[in-house]
Amino acid sequence: MVFEQIIARGVTDPLVINAMQKVPRHKFVPLNIQSRAYQDCPLPIGYQQTISQPYIVAYMTEQLQLSKGDKILEIGTGSGYQTAVLAEISDQVYTIEIIKPLGLAAKSTLIAEGYSTVRFKIGDGYHGWAQYAPYDAIIVTASPNEVPKELIEQLSDNGKLIIPVDDTSQQYLILYTKTKEKIKKRKLIPVRFVPFIRDNN
Repeated sequence: MVFEQIIARGVTDPLVINAMQKVPRHKFVPLNIQSRAYQDCPLPIGYQQTISQPYIVAYMTEQLQLSKGDKILEIGTGSGYQTAVLAEISDQVYTIEIIKPLGLAAKSTLIAEGYSTVRFKIGDGYHGWAQYAPYDAIIVTASPNEVPKELIEQLSDNGKLIIPVDDTSQQYLILYTKTKEKIKKRKLIPVRFVPFIRDNN
């Protein structure tokens, strides 16, 4: 998977490649589709959610230009697979999942696989997790209608946010980089993520 789907398509960051090689993807998909775990596609994990395509996980992680020890916030734990990849790079990973059964299952899997330093939260991630801000990187794995300003605010200087955003009829990954002078925005590749779920209570 790593050589054919990731390295062959241009991912070069050694931290990302090493993480993708170490995380057992089949442990993060339902038992009935574990035979498909290493295919080059997203897979259903229940509750109308998916585990992202391996290449997209690697691509998004590489775009953040992470260093060992960076403080990372993930919005949308899902299966916990992207979380595990981040946790292979840093021991400061914070993750939020709004669907409680998914979040609890991901937590259980991550702890079983040895990712004991990840901090978990069940709830609406739209406003980030201000308690532990600022973050060197924020990764969002569902598509909101607009980019939450709180996520930008919770970035450290030179911090990066990667998020899928709808642009007319097409969804794109957008990379924001926060500097003291301004916020830089760069449109990356077209993608298709599930909608961002909000807690309307």
